[in-house]
Order: sequence, then C-alpha cells, then structure tokens
Amino acid sequence: MPDAAWLARHVKLLRASYHHWTGRDLVPADLDDQKAVAALDNATFAVVSHGTQSDPIFNYGNLAALSLFEMSWNELTTLPSRLSAEPLVQSERDRLMQRVTQEGYIDDYTGVRISKYGKRFMISNAIVWNVLDENGEYCGQAALLSDWHRLP
Repeated sequence: MPDAAWLARHVKLLRASYHHWTGRDLVPADLDDQKAVAALDNATFAVVSHGTQSDPIFNYGNLAALSLFEMSWNELTTLPSRLSAEPLVQSERDRLMQRVTQEGYIDDYTGVRISKYGKRFMISNAIVWNVLDENGEYCGQAALLSDWHRLP
C-alpha cells in the first residue's frame, strides 16, 4: 500500500479532476482528505487509475476494483493497464484512451475486461477521465466502473 500522504494527494487529484470534467462529485464534497480516501476505498463502484508511462501502469484501485480484477494492491499497481483487456480488444481500449485524452472524459465506455484469473467481465457506461495535477497538468487517467457483470 502507498503511504498515507501519497494516497491523500492522489484521491484529491481524482476528486478534483472528476469534478472538473463532469461537474459531479466522486465522493461527497464536504469530506476532508482522510475521510475521502476511506469513502472512495469503500465505495460500491470500482475506481482505477494509471500514470503517464509509455505503457501506463495502474497506480490506484479501490477495494471494489481490487475485488473485480481479483488482485492485491501490489499486483494491480505493477500491472500495465492495457493488460486489463484481452489481447484481441487492446486496440479498442487504445482508441478509447486516445478519445479520453482528446476530449477530457467520456461516460459511455462499454467493453470486456479480464481478471487475474482469466475471468471476463463486461463493463457498461464506464466514466473515464483525464487526471490533472494541482497545476492543471495531465498526470494520468482514471475510470469509474459502476455497471459490470461477469461473463461465462
């Protein structure tokens, strides 16, 4: 797990960026940084984010995301995010990420993802947004997954 200061800052960036692009709150706006970390970690929806590496690696996943992808924190945060999609749909995922980069966010992503154990699940209407730092500089992307179901 990351240290508390990194996690508080990261959740603050996720919240601010989500609000910037969507006009909505990721968790209640009146929560202080520590309570926001706990609220997001325990949310009923999954949230993941990745950084800006040439092959971006997940840098955050809340408890719902860890459960959905069937991974520990350490496993998720060493995984290139492209590997959350099966090889045949990685080009589709790449197009999605390019669209998010250009538009700031989308709220209509639907696609198949895969867990650590090869279990496939369909995501519908996911919200994917660009994460901005305190200076408004691009520092990654995040996704909110609230509608999914396991596939046979």
